[in-house]
Amino acid sequence: MSTLDIRRPAPAFAVSQDLVRLAYRLLAAGLICLALSLTTDAFLSFANIINVLRQASLLFFMASGLTLVILTGGLDLSIGANIALSACLAATVMKATGSPWLGGLVGLGTGTLVGLVNGVLVTSLRIPAFIATYGTMWIIHGLTYYYMAGETIHGFPPEFRALGSGYLWGVPVPVFLMVVFLAIGSIFTQRTTYGQQIYAIGANPVAAHLSGIPVMKRLVLVYAISGAMAGLASLVFLARLNSAEGDIGDSLTLPAIAAALIGGASLFGGVGTVSGTLIGALILTLVLNGMNILGVSANWQPLVTGAIVIFAVWIDIKTGGRSSEKA
Repeated sequence: MSTLDIRRPAPAFAVSQDLVRLAYRLLAAGLICLALSLTTDAFLSFANIINVLRQASLLFFMASGLTLVILTGGLDLSIGANIALSACLAATVMKATGSPWLGGLVGLGTGTLVGLVNGVLVTSLRIPAFIATYGTMWIIHGLTYYYMAGETIHGFPPEFRALGSGYLWGVPVPVFLMVVFLAIGSIFTQRTTYGQQIYAIGANPVAAHLSGIPVMKRLVLVYAISGAMAGLASLVFLARLNSAEGDIGDSLTLPAIAAALIGGASLFGGVGTVSGTLIGALILTLVLNGMNILGVSANWQPLVTGAIVIFAVWIDIKTGGRSSEKA
């Protein structure tokens, strides 16, 4: 039996297919921008463009780590709860010590620890990812609500606030962070052995195991990365809002999943890119921003988001980008 050579570069055809899918999404984002610019003058204002970029960057932090999990055929439903717990613990440490660095380490460490727990549940206990992360979501929610007891922690040092509200050369700091992590994520998934192994696991975990890939270790790694990115997102949200409370992450999980799916990631595994997830985050942010500018009721926004996700997945299925069957 031949083995899978994960070091072999992807064929030109596969690369071109990825580029085509990215081009389609860029075209979709461009058409949305064109439509909004023609229907309202407020869309092209500098303040609104900056707001769109900032919101997209916050969504990207969550969705980029989640994308790695989805590439393996898994799912992390605990992202929002993870953000809430990480933010509340980071806020507590910052208020107690006055150190943004120590608080930041606690936030990142908490997020990574939650991701490791998810990875262990999925690999060592063989619990399906959906069930494992759904269970940890509720456990973390319970811990966070009990810990906070309805209280709010607010008022953080200016140097920490700059992480979410600061500007550099007129551009929000989170946007620069987004570019940095886009580069890191793209290099990791496309140019390293670890990244190629993640794609191989998503495409066929049995074949990946027979080829000598340490499947369990790589699964723990991607869940840990997803948790670490949730920890980073918690710090950016905390710095942006200047307050922490138990329900800070309640509404964040589904938009992160939507951004990854709109960006071309397949829940069946093996398909997707971090750059595609960024475009998905931009598309989702543009649509929601446009509805806000046009005065569309917030009650319609979940409906529109769901319709966009279904349409994006359907288009990919029709164009051969995804398959519900494993080879």
